[in-house]
Amino acid sequence: MPPSLPAATTLGPIRLTVNDLATEAAFYEQVIGLVPLRHDGDEATLGTPDGTPLLELVGRADAEQRPRRSAGLFHLAILLPTRADLALALRRLASARYPLEGASDHLVSEALYLSDPEGNGIEIYRDRPRSEWGREADGQIRMATLPLDLDSVIDDMPAGIDASTPNAPVADGTVLGHVHLQVSDLEQAEAFYNGVLGFDVVVRGYPGALFVSAGGYHHHLGLNTWASAGAPANTPATRGLDRFEVVLPDAAALADLRDRLDAARTPALESDGALFATDPFGNGLRFVAAA
Repeated sequence: MPPSLPAATTLGPIRLTVNDLATEAAFYEQVIGLVPLRHDGDEATLGTPDGTPLLELVGRADAEQRPRRSAGLFHLAILLPTRADLALALRRLASARYPLEGASDHLVSEALYLSDPEGNGIEIYRDRPRSEWGREADGQIRMATLPLDLDSVIDDMPAGIDASTPNAPVADGTVLGHVHLQVSDLEQAEAFYNGVLGFDVVVRGYPGALFVSAGGYHHHLGLNTWASAGAPANTPATRGLDRFEVVLPDAAALADLRDRLDAARTPALESDGALFATDPFGNGLRFVAAA
């Protein structure tokens, strides 16, 4: 039986390699609503008003564009605390005249889709309460992709907001809810993310995709082969995903994970209390203990 990560496992910041650090940082601040937390040379960190980091940007002018048919980032997903926050996100996008690429009701969540100026996919979403999540006959979480009623979302705009109200940053409590990856082989992805790391498989119903999580969440990771079946691995030479962070609840859970990586002969590096590894598709991971 595959191992299971502790239920309290969450995601930390995601790290992207970009060509134009200034443009990307300005986009995530002005259009998405993240708050600048640190800028040091070729690196910038953005997050929430209370100082929680969500996104790390590394500027590299020589980074090449990642081929569409390759492993790497499909989208990063920013989880907002409430539906009213989703309405405010929609308002920010409208104020910036920034184009949406999609808007979906997934039954468990409501989501907006777009891409940043360098083509990194972004989902901005809010979850429905877990008590409203449906289940399939086999126990898997019921998810779908239905049109999202944007007018209904706008109706939940906080009281007192009008055309003269300046846009505010994202609310405290906003987190990196999940990361969706392009991979070259779903069986290999399941063997690593479920069989080695211990994420539970929660949804198999989407053709060409697999969704895994800890603690019964609808997904912390999406894994798909829609444009990447048999494709080459992600490489450090390209822009896009460098790594994402998995936050384990304590040092014991981190040590258990290290043992599983060792048993699977997956190379891992320890540094400053963190554990670094790479998935079979060239995507970097950083594992840390919350306490």
